[in-house]
Parts: sequence; structure tokens; C-alpha cells
Amino acid sequence: MLVPCFDDGAWIGEALASVRAQTVQDFEILVVDDGSTESGTLSALAAIEAGGTTVLRTPNRGLPAARNHAARHVSGAILCALDADDRLAPTWFERGLEVLESRPDVAFVSHWLETFGDEHWTWTPSSCDLPALLARNTVNGAALVRRTAFDAIGGYDESMRHGCEDWDFWLRLVERGFAGAIVPEVLFFYRRRAGSMSRTMTTSERALPIEQLVSRHEAEYRAHLMDVLAAKELESIALEREVHDVARNDLTVLAPALARAREERAALAAKVEHLTPLAAALEDRRVLAARLAESERQVADLHASWSWRITAPLRRIYSLVSGR
Repeated sequence: MLVPCFDDGAWIGEALASVRAQTVQDFEILVVDDGSTESGTLSALAAIEAGGTTVLRTPNRGLPAARNHAARHVSGAILCALDADDRLAPTWFERGLEVLESRPDVAFVSHWLETFGDEHWTWTPSSCDLPALLARNTVNGAALVRRTAFDAIGGYDESMRHGCEDWDFWLRLVERGFAGAIVPEVLFFYRRRAGSMSRTMTTSERALPIEQLVSRHEAEYRAHLMDVLAAKELESIALEREVHDVARNDLTVLAPALARAREERAALAAKVEHLTPLAAALEDRRVLAARLAESERQVADLHASWSWRITAPLRRIYSLVSGR
């Protein structure tokens, strides 16, 4: 289990817990601190190391270099890379290993994923052959891969530290003749947040990772251009249909619901306006009642006082003389 971490201390505990919860327990965890500087992350990594998990520390060299560094220090025949802010489903190792053990021709196996955090949606790819992979990265970063295949292509390209490094990795595997498979189940949970690489890599001022990817695999893109264009057209149609469905839902469900909510708000405002004078009168009454109670208390205190009792004969004489 390869777990790179760069200032992800807030989430790495969840990631490692998802590994330890696997139904298959024959694994080795190796965390690589990729030059973290955030104090919370440093504390979290120290606690993880104190708990018996191996933590290797390197200068910040990026995600692909951290994964390669971890791979060089683990002994397993099957590798899995998990980013420190993501999570595995408990049965991922079990389901992935079933495929690798039953199909010697398969070098890597992936799965469906579900996002959490800022967004919630599922990604359910069906194929990871070359045309499908050229159109879209259909293999998740936490896929299981045989070490023999990993070593055959030299691991991840460390120059692609700003994104698409896993996409490039799977493409190079398939281009070398290694086959993959996808388990049609949600077995991985991908955190979507402001710092997610899938977001930041599209806003960088440097050359976009996708441009690097196309340049590195230009011959394959040229050879399968029609397949890629057809896949992108189908994806565009699907997105347009989704937008249409959202718009229709807005017109048929959300708009009437919003109108009803506005009517209810207006009715409530009218009730509040009508009740405001009554509320003011009730408040005045409450204040007067409180003042009366205080006066009665003061009178009761006076009647119970020593001075009131000692002057009682004088008050009786006064009453007789005055006729009161």
C-alpha cells in the first residue's frame, strides 16, 4: 500500500483506517511524507509512525516521485497507491485480487468510484482498453497493479508532478501490451475539495497536464483519433442531456416549489405584521405585571419588618383618632 502525503494530515487518518478495515488483511502500508510543512500534518505523521506504520520522508518532489519512492521500499507483488485524502471500500482488495488471481492476463484492475466532500456523484467506466483510455482516464489511481507490470514501464513519470501522472501510467501500460479490467462496483471514495489536483491542474499558469499527456502519446492519439472524437461526442451528448434534465427539473419541480415557498413566506410576513401590535401589548402587560409583583413583594417585606411591627400601636391610635 503506497500512501503519499503532502500536508494532508487532516485526512490521512481516514485513509489509513480504510486500508486497515479491508476484508483481506495481507498487506503492507508505507507512507511517504513528500516534504510536508504544515504543523498538523507533521504531528499526524509522527503519531502514525509511533503507532508502528513506516513513514519515509523526502523533499517535496510531487506525487509520482513519492509513489515511486514507496514502491521501491515495499516487497509485495501487487501494488496499490492511495492518496492521503481518499478512502477505500472495505472489500476493494478482496474484489480486485479475485480478478487478478482468476485472470493471469490482467495486469491491473480498477473499479467504480464515488465522490464525497464538496461534490457527490459516481463514476462508472466500463472499459480501459486503449481507445477508451485515450478519451478519458477510466482507471482510478488506487487500482491494483502487478509489480512486474509496474517495473516493466519504470513506474510513474516523475516529470508529470502537476497532474495526469496516473492517466499517463495506465496509458503506458496498455501501450506496452498490458491488459486491465474494471470491477463494476463502487469500491473507492474520492474526496472533492478546493485543493484537489483534478481542480488545481486546470487553473495553473504552466502548461496544462492534459497538454503534456497528449504530447507524450501523440502517435496513439493520431492512430485512434476517430475513436476518441466519437467518445467525446457521446460524452458531450450525455452532458447535454443531463443539463436538459436539470433544466426540466427546475421548471417542473424547483420553480413551483420556489413559488410556493415565496407565497408561504409572504403569508408568514403578513401574520407577523398583524401580530406585532398584539406582541407589543403583551410585552407591556408583562412589564406591568412584573412591576406589580415587585411592589407587592416590597409591601410584604415592609409588613414583615421590625419597624412595621414596632409602630403598629401608633398606626392603630392614628386610625382611631382620624376615623380611618
